[in-house]
Amino acid sequence: MTSEKKPSLLQSFIPLIFLVSLLGMNVAFYGDDSLGGANQMALLFSAGVAGVVAMVLGQKWDTLFDGVISSIGSALPALIILLMIGALAGTWLISGVVPAMIYYGLEILNPTIFLFATCIICSIVSVATGSSWTTVATVGVALMGIGRILGFGDGMIAGAIISGSYFGDKMSPLSDTTNLAPAMAGTDLFTHIKHMMWTTFPSITIAALMFLVLGFTSGSGADVEGVESLQAAIASKFNISLGLFLVPVAVIALIVKKVPAAPALLIGALIGGITAIAFQPQIIESLATEGVGYGQAAYMAMIDAMTTDVAIVTGDAAADDLLSSGGMNGMLGTIWLIICAMIFGGIMEASGMLERIAQTILHLAKSTGSLIASTAGTCMVFNVTASDQYLAIVVPGRMFAKEYEKRGLAGENLSRTLEDSGTVTSALVPWNTCGAYHAGVLGVATGTYLPFAFFNIISPIMTIFYGYMGWKITKLVKKD
Repeated sequence: MTSEKKPSLLQSFIPLIFLVSLLGMNVAFYGDDSLGGANQMALLFSAGVAGVVAMVLGQKWDTLFDGVISSIGSALPALIILLMIGALAGTWLISGVVPAMIYYGLEILNPTIFLFATCIICSIVSVATGSSWTTVATVGVALMGIGRILGFGDGMIAGAIISGSYFGDKMSPLSDTTNLAPAMAGTDLFTHIKHMMWTTFPSITIAALMFLVLGFTSGSGADVEGVESLQAAIASKFNISLGLFLVPVAVIALIVKKVPAAPALLIGALIGGITAIAFQPQIIESLATEGVGYGQAAYMAMIDAMTTDVAIVTGDAAADDLLSSGGMNGMLGTIWLIICAMIFGGIMEASGMLERIAQTILHLAKSTGSLIASTAGTCMVFNVTASDQYLAIVVPGRMFAKEYEKRGLAGENLSRTLEDSGTVTSALVPWNTCGAYHAGVLGVATGTYLPFAFFNIISPIMTIFYGYMGWKITKLVKKD
């Protein structure tokens, strides 16, 4: 029998170095398409390398595989919620809920305070959609054109768009990273969101005020034709009214009543479908197969919206890009990536490699403040080296979860730090999938908008500051 040896620091870094190398190749070869399968395979190959290193050290495959099963199991609640989010996004689209949020969000646009309004609009849209990528690619592109007409620099406009988009991405229960972070830290979705408010709202407030000052000092003339065209396209297809906001209010009420996330989101999706049937009959008919009755058309439209691709065609390019949803099917790529990441993380953890790396880092983290700073720094390092925001959440989350528990700190402290540093800084790295995506979509180099992405810069500073000050640090409550 081969005696089992503990991995050294160098051996523990071998799979990470292999992973970073593959991810770098994927970004170079595939660009934004690296999330379509290349990064998933990089994770699986790297998991294989970690397994080989572990077995050379005398560890058994059964032990490693048990670690994989346990790792995937810890992410299952997040995966189920992601499916519910896909269903909700679809029915909220055809019901007019998301279009109404966008329509009224655009109402607050004022040329004098364009940058400030841009940040707010993108925040609203991103909270509604749960996706910074969708917000940037739709409303963000339109706002880039308007901002240029108003005389603002590309970096300022893109910085405001990305700041608002990532605020909404962080705070929306529909966001994949907002579900992933608490899953890694061992807390629940709504506890996580509530705890994030303490650092996120001060960060976005400071960022918004900075955009307000920039707007007054850098703005010029006005032309809001692009916004008016987008609003007209939305109004031409949907019956827009403030009454549609009762649907998200109902979901919020369920959350306040402490209904678990998955059933609350499913109920929200069903309410959205019923609202579409009652108040958007023209949308139901436009999606229906020719020759079927309204009852069959309504049922099929709701099921299709929840499960597969749905697109509302208006004739306006910006609106058409915005008014689409992938349903549950649209979440499968993210779920695939998360499962592959959990396989990699499971082997790294079961082999003791994560623990060895964490021990080295934690040796320097004596206080709560330094622990949070170490977590934030590790997330940012993974964004730079691993080039993927999911890995910047998953790997540090697995590395630090036990240490937070050992020190009597509740899981929401870790999940908040993961999002305050891992999610938002991904957009600031040119070769990260997020940085590359936003630069390509907006036509603005990452280095150009980086100085103006105020929210993304302030967030990790804010969470570290709270850590050292000891503010809003929740202690772990042991249950009988």
